[in-house]
Parts: sequence; C-alpha cells; structure tokens
Amino acid sequence: MHVLAVASEMHPFVKTGGLADVVGALPAALAPYGVTVTTVLPGYPAVLAAIGDAEAVAHYPDLFGGPARLLRASVGSTRLLVVDAAHHFQRGGGIYSEASGREWGDNWRRFAALSAVAASVAAGAVADYHPDLVHAHDWQAALTLAYLRHGPRADVPAVMTIHNLAFQGGIDAGLFPQLGLPGSAFAVDGVEYYGGVGYLKAGLFYADAITTVSPAYADEILTPSHGMGLDGLLATRRGRLHGILNGIDTAEWNPATDPAVPDHFDAHDLAARARNREHVEQRFGIVGGDGPLFAVVSRLTWQKGLDILAATIDDLVAMGGRLAVLGSGDSAIEAAMFDAAARHPGKVGVLTGFDEPLSHRVQAGADAILIPSRFEPCGLTQLYALRYGCVPVVAHTGGLGDTVIDANQAAVAAGVATGVVHDPGSQEALRSAIHRAVTLHAQRDVWAAMQRAGMAADFSWRQSAARYAELYTSLLQERTPA
Repeated sequence: MHVLAVASEMHPFVKTGGLADVVGALPAALAPYGVTVTTVLPGYPAVLAAIGDAEAVAHYPDLFGGPARLLRASVGSTRLLVVDAAHHFQRGGGIYSEASGREWGDNWRRFAALSAVAASVAAGAVADYHPDLVHAHDWQAALTLAYLRHGPRADVPAVMTIHNLAFQGGIDAGLFPQLGLPGSAFAVDGVEYYGGVGYLKAGLFYADAITTVSPAYADEILTPSHGMGLDGLLATRRGRLHGILNGIDTAEWNPATDPAVPDHFDAHDLAARARNREHVEQRFGIVGGDGPLFAVVSRLTWQKGLDILAATIDDLVAMGGRLAVLGSGDSAIEAAMFDAAARHPGKVGVLTGFDEPLSHRVQAGADAILIPSRFEPCGLTQLYALRYGCVPVVAHTGGLGDTVIDANQAAVAAGVATGVVHDPGSQEALRSAIHRAVTLHAQRDVWAAMQRAGMAADFSWRQSAARYAELYTSLLQERTPA
C-alpha cells in the first residue's frame, strides 16, 4: 500500500511542535504493516539542505505567483517529495511567521500551494508514482482534499488528521477565486465556512475518514465547548471519526541510550536520575533541595494553562517545590514566569526558546512535569515524561487523561499509578495537584513505583500504527468495486 502524506513540518527536518514528531514517526511505524509512506513537504531552507541534490519529478510554471518544481529524495528510509517554491518557502524567520513572530500574511497562499501540488501528485503528476491513499495533517494540508475531490482523481481515498482543532486556517471569500478551485466548491457542502473559506473545514468535509490524536479528544470535539465551531459538521461525520492515540519514537526517546542525556538509566536503576537532576538545576540556576523539581517543557500559551501555573508558582515554592521552565510563547506569560524567577532566585529558573536536546535532559532529570492544559488533543510531552521516569502532573483533558493514571489510593495500592491528574482550568485544582505531588514525592517507595509504572507503559507507535493500517485498508476496500 502506498500512502501519500501531506504536512507542513516533519521531524527531523523542520519542527515547531508535536505535529512534526507524529509525521516523522509514522512512516517507519507503518512499514511493518506493508504501508509505504511518501511525505510531501514544503521546500524550506532546512528541508532543501537535508535532501541535497534531488531529482526534479514535476514542474509548475506558475504555482500561486511563481515557478516551482517537485523534488524527490530519500533521507535514510524516509521518502520525500519536496515543493521547491522559493517565493513561498525560501524565507527567513519561522516557517509560519516572520522573525518578529507575526504570521506571514500569505500563509493561506503558501499552504494552498502545498495542497495543490500534493493533490496533483495523487492525480498522477509524477509519472512513476501512483499513491493508493492520501493522508493530510492539520489545516496547512487540508485543502489537498478539496483539490483532490475537484480534480481528475476524485476517487482516491483520503484521511484528514486533526492535531489541534483550534488552528483551522481560513480566508475571506474575496480570495476564493485565487485558489483555483471551481466555483461549485464554494458552498456549505465544500470549502465555505461562515461566509469565508475554511481550510480545515474543507478537509473535514471531503475526507473519507477523520482521525484525532486521542480517543478522548475525538469525543470532546463533538461538543460545543471543544468543537471550536466545527462540532456541528463533526457530529454529522461521527461515523467517520476515529480517535487514534499518538505514539512516540521509543528508539529516540530512550533514557538508556539517549545521547542528549548526561547519565543513562532505566527502570531497573533510577539512581542516575539524581545526577541528571543536578545537571538540570545547574542549567536553570536552581539550588538543590529535598523537595521535588518540577518542570515545564511547552509553548507558553493559554491553551496549555500556563497562565494558571504562573499564578500558582508562589504556592509551589511555599510547598517546598522548585521549578524549571523551558519554552516560549505569549509575552505576558513569559513575563509572569520571569517575575516568579525574580521573586524566587534559586527556586525558579526560566529559559525561553526551543532546545530539543535540553528538553530531553529536563525530562531525564526533573522529578515531575506540569501540564495544566485547558485542552490537549493528545500531548506528547507527558509520554516522553513517562518514558523518562518524570512523573506527569496533568489536567484531565484529551490525551492527557487517556495516558496518565491518577495516583488515587486504589491505583497506588495496585502499583499502576503513573501521575497526578486534576480538573482543567482551575488554579485551585492545580494547587491541590501540586500539593499531592509534593506529598507523594516524600514517600520515596511510592514515587519510585510510579516512575517505574510509567516507564513500563507501552506508548510506542506499534498499536497506533496498526490502527492506521486497518483504517487505510478499510477505505481502500470501500473504494474497490465489488
């Protein structure tokens, strides 16, 4: 089975978050099930540098304002088709935004270009490649399905994966003619969305199957409180909606071999974590102590509940905890974190920016990780934490609730507890959860049992990849004439 994946980022080539991790891990995870994945990526400078000299397999004289070509390359076992369009993707700053942080004003055109090329590949633009199925990820790739359904190969089955429903992509109706879609596509049964064009909405409408990245999130987005205006459409497509939990690359995230981790360890011998904790304390300017070292590795945003945490740091320190924060995002939340560090020197340390190796070291050394999200489609951070013996303290929402077993009395007695779970959106609930974590940490045998239970959990891609392979097969069978 040949699957054409479409995404705006992919680890290890370019990454801003969990989307890249998933897109990067799925091809290898699907290979044992007879699925060969080729991924269409934008030709950002980092991607072009990674593929080097590559074969041009298609040309586009005018791809939304300039010439482009499609490059085919393999990097290790990863198969890529890269959209080399300098006018769209050869820019400084970030992949979605300028250096100032402001989003590129033509993102709608850039990712329409990505989608149009991907749909052309599905329709046969590359002479010797004919994918059986298309799998689009998030709004940046969602318009692929509109171009596919209004093109010469509308029969190719397609899957749309929602990594975060909060990001939908959309433009004013006046720009619709520039997309190159037929006029009939601008309809409620098409790309029209509240009078404009909805990219993600289009993908959800045209998809043969819709997946989310956790079972709980699949249920949550059917409700007005989590549906972000799309719950009505999703409800009509309930029978096509599947919650498939994300996995992690257990070879890359392995505390026994991780090159980013100073002192390796496994579930049988956790002693090295104390030395790793010292490395984290030194890097963040935190003084050692008997209380737990909490950590944050996250975008500092409202969705992640980090404004709630910022308002709770004084309580955390008063309880004997310390805090290392790694991330960037909302300027007000960043400022609140730095203010807390100034109030509690040696107790709170903050480093802004994205640092992949350091994120591994934090997971390997911190005692607990705080993820107080208001909503969380899946979350990978808590999965990495479980793998590294870093106990998650999480809000009960989306994939967080699916993957962390609360340390209630029964779970602790049974030896299956892996973290502390609290209600989302409440400062008092977070404060109580931190207090529970501090109390549990003082019970060293209980804490060690929680660490080992988390490290023993299987969050590899094996089971999730099997579900994707089954879904692909079922869609192909639907499209095959009897």
